[in-house]
Amino acid sequence: MRNTEQEITDDSIIQENTIQNNQIDQKDKQKDKLSSDKDRIAELEKEIHEIQKREHESLLRTRAELENIRKRSLLEIEKVYKFSLERFISELLPVIDSLERTLEISNKMENNKQSSIIEGIELTLKSFLDTMKKFGLDIIDKVNIPFNPQIHEAINTIESKEYQPNSVIKMIQKGYLLHNRLIRPAMVTVSKSIEIDQDNNNK
Repeated sequence: MRNTEQEITDDSIIQENTIQNNQIDQKDKQKDKLSSDKDRIAELEKEIHEIQKREHESLLRTRAELENIRKRSLLEIEKVYKFSLERFISELLPVIDSLERTLEISNKMENNKQSSIIEGIELTLKSFLDTMKKFGLDIIDKVNIPFNPQIHEAINTIESKEYQPNSVIKMIQKGYLLHNRLIRPAMVTVSKSIEIDQDNNNK
């Protein structure tokens, strides 16, 4: 009987140990699974963070591109607005030239009997130019300034003691700018240095 009781006791201990071992194994498996799940969650969170970062960068690039397109469009619209009258104004410049030549000729005439007509032409020309200036037209008509090839066209050069070399000394035909863009250069006479006759100096 004692052997039987001992065997039962041993079996019970074995069963308990087995159960405990199984429980430990289960806990270890649960721990491993939990650790694996945590690692997987961390990986997913990292992937989500990277996706969000890429989407944010893509959104910023898209916004920047849209802003650039908007700015370019505004510049194009402004450019079209500013220079839409360029051709029209260019066609009117000969009219201005004719009015100015008429006034120049009349001022040279003695005993002008049509002073009221001339005065009317002067007022018309002034009103005409004032209106053109409102739309961005600027006149290039100054003399005694340095010659600038960007706005001046030299028709001839003259030796002069009164002016510095390479100065505009006479306005042959006025030039015009539209919103600071040249639509016609001013035709001018330019001063140059007086050449010294070496042969005469040596005598």
